[in-house]
Amino acid sequence: MPLAPDDLIAAARLWSSDDPDPTTAAELPEVISAAEAGDQDALADLADRFAGMLEFGTAGLRGALGAGPNRMNRAVVIRAAAGLTAYLKTQKPDPFVVIGFDARFNSDVFARDTAAVVVGAGGTAAILPRPLPTPVLAYAIRFLGADAGVMVTASHNPPQDNGYKVYVGDGSQIVPPIDGLIAAEIAKVTAVADVPRVNDGWETLNDDVLDAYVADAATVVSADAPRDVVIVHTAMHGVGTETIRKAFAAAGFAEPISVAAQAEPDPLFPTVSFPNPEEPGAMDLALDLAEQTGPDLVIANDPDTDRCAAAIAGPGGWRMLRGDEVGALLGAHVLTKGVAPGRPFANSIVSSRLLGAMATAAGVPHEETLTGFKWIGRVPNLAFGYEEALGYCVDSDHVRDKDGVSAALMLTELAATRKAAGSDLQAVLDELAIQHGVYATDSFSIRVSDLSLIGEIMAKLRGTPLTQVGGSSVARTDDLARGDGGLPPTEGLRYYLDDASRIIVRPSGTEPKLKIYLEVIEPVADAVDLGPTRRRAADRLTTIRTAMEAATKLDN
Repeated sequence: MPLAPDDLIAAARLWSSDDPDPTTAAELPEVISAAEAGDQDALADLADRFAGMLEFGTAGLRGALGAGPNRMNRAVVIRAAAGLTAYLKTQKPDPFVVIGFDARFNSDVFARDTAAVVVGAGGTAAILPRPLPTPVLAYAIRFLGADAGVMVTASHNPPQDNGYKVYVGDGSQIVPPIDGLIAAEIAKVTAVADVPRVNDGWETLNDDVLDAYVADAATVVSADAPRDVVIVHTAMHGVGTETIRKAFAAAGFAEPISVAAQAEPDPLFPTVSFPNPEEPGAMDLALDLAEQTGPDLVIANDPDTDRCAAAIAGPGGWRMLRGDEVGALLGAHVLTKGVAPGRPFANSIVSSRLLGAMATAAGVPHEETLTGFKWIGRVPNLAFGYEEALGYCVDSDHVRDKDGVSAALMLTELAATRKAAGSDLQAVLDELAIQHGVYATDSFSIRVSDLSLIGEIMAKLRGTPLTQVGGSSVARTDDLARGDGGLPPTEGLRYYLDDASRIIVRPSGTEPKLKIYLEVIEPVADAVDLGPTRRRAADRLTTIRTAMEAATKLDN
């Protein structure tokens, strides 16, 4: 229940008095003064800031920077670190935590606060030497034998956000019930002032971890693979340029041509409206550079370098590959390189079913997981895993998470191999279509300012079940919240149509939006000319999308 204005102001004063950060401690009094003067916008601002503690879940923490419990700030991070350390101490009296951070606002501060809390509780902490990619932190956990890892990053969120990602000792992200146990410990923290902190007792690591990571990442490229390939790369104003260059050199490839305006870390992300390679316009500078330089492939990483996007040249110019297309390309290359018996492929439920068809045809086990690499990375002995949101794991022996560096190396190896044979990546996609059919995917999102609207849309879909979409009957509906389909319960609905199309509706786990995923499958009648089949698939996707846009629209 929302707090009354007087209670809201009292809570804000109490929070401000316990805030260890002079900047955010000074932020609230101004809002409080305006609220006391009757400013309704200020009251609404306070109500949002104190709508509850920023929720700690399987994605850790993520939110806008600012003062208050529903924001990312030092007070919230110290509480989270105290809860994490308290949980770890139930497993081991002196836990060792390794901490990484990106180049966003306050990431380094939040990393040091975390280390201070761990050491203050009797544990050991080590911080990576400077802003580095998330996969370097995920690698460091097992390399150093840590009991847990923390990465301070908001990944591809907008500039005003930051986040706090937690890993356990096997290098995988936390999943239930661990997230709930940590959240329960966080809830026990009554005041930041009561949390012991030692501000000089941790170790700042040198480059040994980064060098080891780079050396191991380079092993995804075969020693006898061709190296004649030209790559354009963008780090999207993130932390990936240095590591990508080191990894390409270690693997024997020429240094990629960097998009200079996006090569260095910048928390403002000045050349993009949204620092996510999937977003319209984000790749414009990279594609412009490709037009000028004529590379074999364009590769992009998101700001914390755990995702990998790609673009290829075609008759109409350069085009971005969908995440499912990159997943199919990498999966096909892993199969070509060889998969040890019993090592499975895996992808999330919202990703294309093509990988499963490829695995089955090759006699490789395949698993479908809930959305998020916290689930994919936990598949035992994983040979290859991916999610359509540009996340790929090609080397789970070293990083049990999505890794934009090793994925970039393997995609480059595939491009070089095809180039040496007088072919290209589009030819691989064509070959997969001829063998398995055209698997075409699309998605759209409904972004909201009021999270309750997502619940209203889901309630509408459940209250009036869909019986047909775009002229095809709904053959089966899975309510994922009930665990339909044999997966652990999660919020979402999955529809299978009688023409083999599939639709999934689910709330985002990291952003305030509802996501709708679409897939159609078209058999190939003419292996010489795939154009008509692809056009049929695209037309079918458009029809289904139009129907789902109407079905998920709330009545005014």
